[in-house]
Order: sequence, then structure tokens, then C-alpha cells
Amino acid sequence: MPRAIGLMSGTSLDGVDAAWLETDGERVAAFGPALTLPYDDALRADLRRLLDRAPTLPPDDPALLDATERLTLRHAEAVAAIGRETDIVGFHGQTILHRPAERRTWQIGDAAALARLTGLPVAHDFRSADVASGGEGAPLAPVFHAALAVGLERPLAVLNIGGVANVTFVGAAGSLLACDTGPGNGPLDDWARRHTGAAFDRDGALAAAGRADAAVLGRLLAHPYFARPAPKSLDRLDFSAALAASGLDALSPADGAATLAAFVAEAVGRTALPAAPRRWLVCGGGRRNAAIMAALAARLPAPVAAVEAVGWDGDALEAQCFAHLAVRVERGLPLSFPGTTGVPRPLPGGRVVRP
Repeated sequence: MPRAIGLMSGTSLDGVDAAWLETDGERVAAFGPALTLPYDDALRADLRRLLDRAPTLPPDDPALLDATERLTLRHAEAVAAIGRETDIVGFHGQTILHRPAERRTWQIGDAAALARLTGLPVAHDFRSADVASGGEGAPLAPVFHAALAVGLERPLAVLNIGGVANVTFVGAAGSLLACDTGPGNGPLDDWARRHTGAAFDRDGALAAAGRADAAVLGRLLAHPYFARPAPKSLDRLDFSAALAASGLDALSPADGAATLAAFVAEAVGRTALPAAPRRWLVCGGGRRNAAIMAALAARLPAPVAAVEAVGWDGDALEAQCFAHLAVRVERGLPLSFPGTTGVPRPLPGGRVVRP
């Protein structure tokens, strides 16, 4: 069975997650090592500036080219650090712009350079075909979540809280529905950085010390995104204007953090699903935020737990997903479906470059 390394750098801009998987793209036969290589502060700051400039950023911009080279090298270091015999690498790259309504999605990273550096075939560009076909281009994890969920009680909801939060609903008969639920850690990370100097609200301590402001929360939840049916997806900065106009900045650091944690949970709770999940499993960095997890437990009618409760590795899950998807790209299997991204039919995607 093929052996793959998946690489994921999320919208939280914290670093590269890498994971080894043995999979045929349909079943997962074995799990292997996984790790995270953080970005250095300079690269993280440069990527954050590129996010802000992305809508008008020319592809030959010197800062973009420099950051792309450094980011690709960090990904190559992650592949080397895994240290396992591997047949293919799944390279998501770093999303700096996601506007499916404009048929635009942009993940930076040099797949050809990564193939040369690692000596391995590299599957990449996972989202473009979906967006070009009218899909949302995200989320892409549902087909992997479904493979992992074989044998678990369903209906099941898998909630990933990264910079943006998204949910996969796996129906009793295996049907899939997915969407971005709303902001995840992104706004809370930015808030913590601005008010404490820390890169994020560790363990949710700042949010736990405050109280959510109902008026600010109500203004945030009035955003038109929440009236749209699934499938739907977000760019990390889609709520920037709403956050700026909400009155959040008038709150204390603790109350602002508590409001943003409540916003994550309330957005999840308002997401319309085809049936009530028997269980919510949470992955991504948000599962480590006690304030977010407490808000989810209070808001959702079914039990909420981190994915470790069923033996999954919540730190490695997204990287494992792109290992799984890399094999699907190589085999020409669909990556997205009408219920996950809104494409008209199950759709393959991605490209493979070889060293």
C-alpha cells in the first residue's frame, strides 16, 4: 500500500505539520510519525503581511518570492525529519487568499522545488480544480474524516478549529456534508498577540478570565455568512471588517477573548446539519483552548470531546489528511463532493510534480 507524507500549514501561521500514513486513498492501513516544525518569528510575520496584501499582490513580488522559498525549505526539512520510506508527498502550501466566489484560491509554496529537495513526487494544488468548477475549495478533509470514522457511531460531526473552523458531518449511511462554520482561532490569536504579546491564548486562560459581551457577540453573529446554507467557506480575513465594527476593541483583554471564544462556539451551534450528531469530535489547535471547549459543551446538545477520545491524533490530523489526499490525487480519485464544497459532481483535483 502507498506510503505518504502529508504537509499542512494552516491559517494560524504557526508552522508546518507533517505526518506519515500508509493508505490507498480509501482506507488507512497504518499511522506513522508526525511532527510540527514551527515557523520562525520573521517568516510568520512576513506571511502575515502577505495575507494582508494578497488581494492585490503581484506573483513576482520580491517579498512573496522570498517567503515562498523559505516556506518551501521549511517543508523540506519537515519531510526529512519524518525519516520514513515514502512514495509521495502531499504539499498543501500556505493559503494567503481564498475567495471562491471570485474563482480564486491561492496557496503559496514551490512544489517543484520541494520535489527536488526531497527526491520525491509531490502532489499539490489541491483546491484549484474545485474552485474553477464553482466549488468552495474547502474543506477538503471530509473524505479523510469519513475513512477514519468507519466503525464509529454516526451521525458524527468532526469539528476542526484552526484559524478558521470547519465541520464534517458523516451521516448514518456515510453521506457527507461540510462547511466552514465561522472564525476559529484566528481572531483570538490576533487579539492575544495585540493585548498580551503572546502568539495565542494558551489553554484559553485569557478567555476564561473574562465574560462574553452579548451585544458585541450579537453584532458579530449578524454577519450575512451565517445565513448562507452549506457548503460554504471562508478566508481567514473575511470577518476583519465585522470585528472592527463590532465594538470588540472597547472590551477589556479578558472580555474580548471570552467574546471571541463564545463567537467560535455560537457559530458552530448555528450551523445547520442534516441530522443531530450523536457526538462532536474536535481537532485542531482550538481543542486545547479550555474556554472554547467549555463554550462548545454548553452550546451543543451532544457530547463534545477532543478527537483523542477515539484514538485519533488531533495534532497530526490535517497533515495525515493531505497524505491521504496525495494518494487520491495520484489515483485520480475525487477530493471533493457536492455536499462538501458544492461542486456539481464528485471531483478529482491536484497535480503531481516529480523530481
